Amino acid sequence: MTTNEEMSRLIFLVTILLAGAPCKIAGESTGNYKKLSGIIIPGFASTQLRAWSILDCPYSPLDYNPLDLVWLDTTKLLSAVNCWLKCMMLDPYNQTDNPQCKSRADTGLSAITELDPGYITGPLSSIWKEWIKWCIEFGIEANAIVAVPYDWRLSPSKLEERDLYFHKLKLTFETSLKLRGGPALVFAHSLGNNVFRYFLEWLKLEIAPKRYLRWLDEHIHAYFSVASPFLGSTQTIESTLSGLTFGLPVSEGTARLMSNSFGSSLWMLPHSKFCKADDLYLKHISGRSKKDHQVYFCDKEEFTTKYSGWPTNVVNIEIPSGPDGNLSSTECKSSNLLSFSAHEVSSGKFFRAIKDYDPDIERALYQLNKAYHEDPVLNPLTPWERPPIKNVFCIYGVDLRTEVGYYFAPSGKAYPDNWIITDVIYEIEGSLYSRSGSLIDGNPGASSGDETVPYNSLSWCKTWLGPEVNITRAPQSEHDGSDVQVQLNVEHIHEDIISNMTRSPRVKYITFYEDSKSLSGKRTAVWEIDRANHRNIVRSPIVMRELWLEMWHDIHSETDKKFVTKDMRGPLRDEDCYWDYGKARCAWPKHCEYRYIFGDVHLGQSCRLINSSADNLFSYV
Repeated sequence: MTTNEEMSRLIFLVTILLAGAPCKIAGESTGNYKKLSGIIIPGFASTQLRAWSILDCPYSPLDYNPLDLVWLDTTKLLSAVNCWLKCMMLDPYNQTDNPQCKSRADTGLSAITELDPGYITGPLSSIWKEWIKWCIEFGIEANAIVAVPYDWRLSPSKLEERDLYFHKLKLTFETSLKLRGGPALVFAHSLGNNVFRYFLEWLKLEIAPKRYLRWLDEHIHAYFSVASPFLGSTQTIESTLSGLTFGLPVSEGTARLMSNSFGSSLWMLPHSKFCKADDLYLKHISGRSKKDHQVYFCDKEEFTTKYSGWPTNVVNIEIPSGPDGNLSSTECKSSNLLSFSAHEVSSGKFFRAIKDYDPDIERALYQLNKAYHEDPVLNPLTPWERPPIKNVFCIYGVDLRTEVGYYFAPSGKAYPDNWIITDVIYEIEGSLYSRSGSLIDGNPGASSGDETVPYNSLSWCKTWLGPEVNITRAPQSEHDGSDVQVQLNVEHIHEDIISNMTRSPRVKYITFYEDSKSLSGKRTAVWEIDRANHRNIVRSPIVMRELWLEMWHDIHSETDKKFVTKDMRGPLRDEDCYWDYGKARCAWPKHCEYRYIFGDVHLGQSCRLINSSADNLFSYV
């Protein structure tokens, strides 16, 4: 069968699949396929922003006109940084635009594929492009994939107040159901998970309580949470105090000025797993006084254990002990070292302690109280319970060096450069180390995070698993099942569950935690992917392969397995075939063959699938 014939058959099969009609393949049973759609909620700084103003930039030939790219246009950033900042920054108190320049989130799939399109900048700023190409390669129709970009600079309440974002998101789900005839698959990355959580809580107040669960069942088939900061990220503290450039050609002070003007800058503050929030909305409808409002209710573990469930204190800061308390004073010779846990940061205690030493902290406290603690829908700085969705998949990277704590000291300079980082605490594969390499005491987790979010925050979704869990560890690459390890019916009691399995230092694994016993009608799975970076995980071919196989499994109602089999992973595309130089043939001879096509430049390029991708997919049902 030729390559064109293979692709034609695959597209034919997927078209039938997405048309919602039953089909029968030779030797296969009839399946009743639903029309599923995919809704993508991108992460922080993962949506293009475009100008909605005319701005003349002095001393630069590059001005801003309506619909010009603002985030991210590195050319204008380099040539007119002050103009660029006017279009990016918001008023730190009321979240309004600069009077001279207004920016808004772009729309459509193109807004989340590449932030700065170009021959050089495009690949460097690519986010969802490879994921969408994968969908196209497997014949997914254009109207089956919907992106819901948002202005990631805004706090959750401002997203609704200014842009009616959550109303639009609700309409997106309802339109997809009407257009496709079936529920949607939600793919959320990083901060996009926080946005989706807020949407679910907002939805409770928008529709009748009796219709809430029915609406979710009708409109959402599965939720794929990718690299979610369930308990926050310590990098938020670094961004707030010293600035985080994200690789942009700006100073840390400039980055701090910009990010601290965003209402979303505190959305991922680290917070305790032991503390929940008071429900302001219930107080409002019950007529109770707002004066009685208590921001947090903490379990006794918050006071009897260290670090709020984190590996260590998330921030340690030197405060001048001189009489004037002036950070820029060169005569200050002594200082006090103060340490703060995650809960002390999210509750505002940390900010109140340093308010007299930093002119920006008043702004931070205002945003923390107004946009988070007093939010009438949800205080996002609280642990997240499992959403009431039928199928939940939690996916994240592990085993990368991740920052979990900082030491700050006065720099002697003026704001915004008035703090410097003197040391960093990292988690590395179950241990804590300082920047100099010294071992640090604390409560490290079983693994480390994904370079951005610590392991304890990523793995919080393990608490969503049922009372008994099946654990499977398999190589990430194609395999025949010989190196697959399985533990069945492992007891799980609302804590992190750890696999007791061997691993080869040269092999990257993916570890699956899947319900063997769960709530009726619900499925929960957690995928830990070795050395998957926070930002790049959405373009990982391993993640895309597993997502596709799970979706393929779900749309075949005749299967008797709760999850897709892990017994083997063979090639699914021609790109997965390669030349085995040791055996002088194409690897995976049962699936791949040598078939030269004019234009191939090396042996591996001529290794192609023997059967179609559709035939190979049916082996996983």
